[in-house]
Amino acid sequence: MLLISGHGGGTALTGTLYERGETPPTFRGAPNEKAPYVWVCDEFYEVESGGSVTTIDGQEIHVAFESPMPRGFETKEQALAAAEEHVRTQFARVGVPATEVRIEVEHTEP
Repeated sequence: MLLISGHGGGTALTGTLYERGETPPTFRGAPNEKAPYVWVCDEFYEVESGGSVTTIDGQEIHVAFESPMPRGFETKEQALAAAEEHVRTQFARVGVPATEVRIEVEHTEP
């Protein structure tokens, strides 16, 4: 299992990439097929009010979270590329440019 983290704007977001032979969590919306690599990570966006308050680049903003969007992939390279793009996109949704997001990949035991 790989943890893919994005760091930017003074905060971080981490998703999980389940590798071949590991069992990803099962929940509504999870891929039905037996994809060898499954990426699971929250999605969020800025809202005017409500949601959760977080600090991005020293400014408090409200964010709302969507249900995780699991996605299945045939290769590890495809999964890693999609995970990095997903993390950068989430930061862009709250005003952090993709170029300012640092990505880390950490292997952990399931």
